[in-house]
Amino acid sequence: MAAPDEPPPPERNWLELPREIATTILLKLGAVEILTTAQLVCTAWRALCLDPAMWQIIDMRNDEDLPDCDFADMYRRAVDRSRGGCLELNIEHFGDDWLLQYAADRCNHIRRLRLVYCSNISDEGLCEAASKLPMLEVLELSYCSFSKEAIETVGQCCPLLKSFKLNSQGYRYPHIECDDEAQAIVKNMHGLHHLQLFGNKMTNEGLKAILDSCPHLEYLDLRQCFNVYMGGDLGRRCTEQIKDLRNPYDPTDDYEFDAAILDDESFDDDYPSGFSDIDLSDYDNYYEFSDYDDFSVYGFDEYQ
Repeated sequence: MAAPDEPPPPERNWLELPREIATTILLKLGAVEILTTAQLVCTAWRALCLDPAMWQIIDMRNDEDLPDCDFADMYRRAVDRSRGGCLELNIEHFGDDWLLQYAADRCNHIRRLRLVYCSNISDEGLCEAASKLPMLEVLELSYCSFSKEAIETVGQCCPLLKSFKLNSQGYRYPHIECDDEAQAIVKNMHGLHHLQLFGNKMTNEGLKAILDSCPHLEYLDLRQCFNVYMGGDLGRRCTEQIKDLRNPYDPTDDYEFDAAILDDESFDDDYPSGFSDIDLSDYDNYYEFSDYDDFSVYGFDEYQ
């Protein structure tokens, strides 16, 4: 503790921070905060916020329900300031085909694209943008609505794709099985190392096709894929082939979105696929444990 007669330490002037430190601080902010707040602090920060290097990552999230016109204007300014140097683009809770195309036309070196809750971006908009992003390596489509054909086109246009996330809300019934998206991945995404299919409706056949066609796959997230049953040879193959595997009933604590499971209450609660939070008494209806004794593949230690 300082002696009573010592003078207090000098106050720190945040406006006199070295450029590299100020840049690091500003990069922690999203595009909205930079455009609405940070660039107004002083002329030095304004100059930093105009530097194209600040816009290699454009993170646009409409968390504050800003008017669409204002948000679209900020988005265009962010893209323009990058001067074609944007490498990562994140769009959440807004956007349409024109805005996605605006970035694809000006920043064709984008390597990471993330679309979350972008209901106004169509198949045609996604495909047209993908055709102009040949360097794309990471793609996330969470809680959007794109067809099998659109996913196939993306895989064809983006041969360097190594990571793909296709996430949706998990639900158990009505019991719908659909391998369309799995087949789209199988067709053109052979170089994947990382795949997340949270809440997908694919079956064991779709999973087998992915394992056959994506030999480099190291991470596979199948949480809330309730049509996939990880028993027998398939479960054994997944644990042997995939280094980091998330099973359908694994915990969702680290999942960034709402993991609540949607159920249609008009269906019988006793329907086998409708058990909640891993009712172990129903597992013998799904898995042939006699074929495979390693219960860790199911996300729990032992069968009771």
